[in-house]
Amino acid sequence: MFRVKAHALKGAKLPMNRDEFRAKWRNEAAAFRRRHVLVDAAALCEEILEDFEAVNHSEREDILSLQQAAAESGYSADHLGRLVRIGRIPNAGRPNSPKIRRRDLPLRPSRARQLASLGTHVGPSRVEIARSIVGRAK
Repeated sequence: MFRVKAHALKGAKLPMNRDEFRAKWRNEAAAFRRRHVLVDAAALCEEILEDFEAVNHSEREDILSLQQAAAESGYSADHLGRLVRIGRIPNAGRPNSPKIRRRDLPLRPSRARQLASLGTHVGPSRVEIARSIVGRAK
């Protein structure tokens, strides 16, 4: 049997989507099984969590059409378009074709409660809050 430190498996941390995350860890599991590898479980868990955070970061950066944003937020596409026009939400698209970055998407209170009941993270991370405060100070 081989012993491998999980940090030896680390590559460059690039944005990753859910399918890439799933494929990577299924392939890793299959390779470990084939080679009867023993790993440092704590380090492996840390690497999996880093990849999971990369998936979450990547998803927060997704750019949505007004219709997609409406389906996720609970607000209408017209209302979201109005918020983009008045500057309350940054426009991630072109002037006559507004788009909204997922991290900037407001959630209707009923939608936020629904996501919270599913155990889904609701709201910005601490880093995003700090960036927004620093951005306002400029």
